[in-house]
Amino acid sequence: MKKLLFALLSVAAISTVLTACSQKDESAPTASTTSAPASTTETVLKVAASPVPHAEILQVAKSLLQKEGIDLQIVQMTDYVRPNIALAEKDVDANFTQHKPYLDNFVQKHKMQLTPVVNIHVEPMGVYSNKVKSLSEVPDGGLVTIPNDVSNGGRALLLLQKAGLIKLKADTGISATVRDIVDNPKHLKITPIDAPQLPRTLNDATLAVINTNFALEAKLVPTKDALFIEEKDSPYANILVVRTGDEHREAIQKLKQAMTSPEVKKFIEEKYQGAIIPAF
Repeated sequence: MKKLLFALLSVAAISTVLTACSQKDESAPTASTTSAPASTTETVLKVAASPVPHAEILQVAKSLLQKEGIDLQIVQMTDYVRPNIALAEKDVDANFTQHKPYLDNFVQKHKMQLTPVVNIHVEPMGVYSNKVKSLSEVPDGGLVTIPNDVSNGGRALLLLQKAGLIKLKADTGISATVRDIVDNPKHLKITPIDAPQLPRTLNDATLAVINTNFALEAKLVPTKDALFIEEKDSPYANILVVRTGDEHREAIQKLKQAMTSPEVKKFIEEKYQGAIIPAF
């Protein structure tokens, strides 16, 4: 009797296990009947940019790129050096801070493989003052501050020459330095300093030759406040820059299209009223 009872209990236990396994298998979804969720992954592009006007322009492009599945992340930097270093070290995918003469000098000096993608806008450089209201009032021996990097420093000297304040050697160009001055009738003390600091020198210097992006950050209006300004056909267009080899990436090409769109052009023209000029 005991043997029979044990046998019956064993059969019942085995039956219960088989039933449970059968139910589990029937309820489990199979690969053929279950669909994977749709992918919502966006492409992330990080772009280093000066706060004004570069980051402001990128904000317009950002809204256009969202429709293309691209998340444009704008990394603001306030100098000209870090954006190129960050790009070379792959901390960002592109930068938008500089013109081509500056880039050419930088990559040659630092042996970097960086490539311009497209011209975006021109920022005419201007001569500003809190001391005088016209260049004719500039006193003998006046202090003049200019950018201390090679390309922008040379650009500033060329502008001072065009304004009639100095004369440079005949064969000098964008790489001109103060050593290339051959005539300085007002004995101006021309002092190169870091470009972002130029607006701060207006309280002490007679004149400051300031890049437009830093002038705008200082709440200056180039078309009204500059005593002398580059012509609108200035060759110093600000450019979108990437690592060499990335210029043909699909996401970079979409960024290029967004930054040269009618929407961006309209924004530049309406926002900056001639202080910034579209270059496309």
